[in-house]
Amino acid sequence: MGILEEAHNLRVVGEGKRGMVVLAHGFGTDQSVWRHLVPHLVADYRVVLFDTIGAGPTNPDYFDFARYATLDGYALDLLAILDELRVASCIYVGHSVSAVIGMLASISRPDLFSKLVLLSASPRLLNDVDYHGGFEQEELDELFEAIRSNYKAWCSGFAPLCVGGDMESVSVQEFSRTLFNIRPDIALSVAQTVFQSDVRSLLPLVTIPCHIVQSTKDLAVPVAVSEYLHKHLGGDSIVEVMPSEGHLPQLSSPEVVTPVLLRHIQHDIAS
Repeated sequence: MGILEEAHNLRVVGEGKRGMVVLAHGFGTDQSVWRHLVPHLVADYRVVLFDTIGAGPTNPDYFDFARYATLDGYALDLLAILDELRVASCIYVGHSVSAVIGMLASISRPDLFSKLVLLSASPRLLNDVDYHGGFEQEELDELFEAIRSNYKAWCSGFAPLCVGGDMESVSVQEFSRTLFNIRPDIALSVAQTVFQSDVRSLLPLVTIPCHIVQSTKDLAVPVAVSEYLHKHLGGDSIVEVMPSEGHLPQLSSPEVVTPVLLRHIQHDIAS
């Protein structure tokens, strides 16, 4: 196993002939967040699973604070993975920040992507003039301070808010576990990068077809954000708002989300 495969816990499963699907998880989770979707893909596709550097199952020694101070570092990692696997073209499914990472990678190498399926995606989480991202700077400053002061307590409070449920639910417990597995100083650095990023100016450069999918109610991504993406992306795009709640609907509402994701993976945007 090479350094890249080891660093990202890279796995390729499935023997399908319909092409390659790359699944990329968001902040606070790891590749296990896709466990409900993967069984439905392996018969038809080869499926790439990996952990972003800094995620709980990865070796924290690989986390370079300077490299991952912007999302560009993660986009370079994604391109390196695709090159390592000799991927000619893939369907990319990115959740949350990894949806944005996929968009950035597609700007550099559009040839590697046939479509992007963007789940719970936002080009900017912070509110701005004439833009409702969902958070005020004061709220983010409080969030960062909470991570600094007592990471375990922050995880316990943030998980049910983000997932949409109480601490007893399986999906909240699962997210709490993967969130708490991240080393606290790395979690703070990643959170600052994720919550303070703004890629709105780059959206017109994304020319790959984009399937934008999100929950009706999402603490982190208001529905208006999906419409903003749809309006400003440089290529064809489509929006589907699902009757689900929370920022991790593939974990909390798989019975709703799995069929929707499969449909967007299997079918292109109608011309």
